Amino acid sequence: MTKNLLNLDIVENRIYWLRGHKIMLSTHLAELYEVEARTLIQAVKRNIERFPEDFMFQLSKEENEALRSQFVTLKRGEHSKYLPYAFTEQGVAMLSSVLRSKRAIQVNIQIMRTFVQLRQLIDTNKDLALRLNTLESRYDEQFKIVFDAIRELMQPAKESKKPIGFRINSEKK
Repeated sequence: MTKNLLNLDIVENRIYWLRGHKIMLSTHLAELYEVEARTLIQAVKRNIERFPEDFMFQLSKEENEALRSQFVTLKRGEHSKYLPYAFTEQGVAMLSSVLRSKRAIQVNIQIMRTFVQLRQLIDTNKDLALRLNTLESRYDEQFKIVFDAIRELMQPAKESKKPIGFRINSEKK
């Protein structure tokens, strides 16, 4: 079960972009750690000094609704009446000092690896854009169409709705 739960795709699909940060929701983290969400939050609140606002914040009602609308199915009773918390990459790393089970250690390692891979993907695209700019400056107008087409392919797909938050794996900056 551990191997299936720690699959890169499963972790990556639980990373969202919100308030300028890549975040994971407390409910999803609790699922990965195999603890109840309220247990995870209680452990965090007992160590609240380890979680400044840039590590963890509670979602607003609007943010929660926008993210919930992205979830394909909502099981009855699965979503609590309390607003979930969002943990940034640093907040997820800090969870390893609060949750000390073997399971928590394994999950944290996989989550950190996923965050690193996503950061590398973003950096690779930035490098590609810089190289494209360099090439474009060297060649004349006859290749402009080719460069424009490449730039268009590098842009993320446009969504019909404009959500407050969205999955990080749909962003390809």
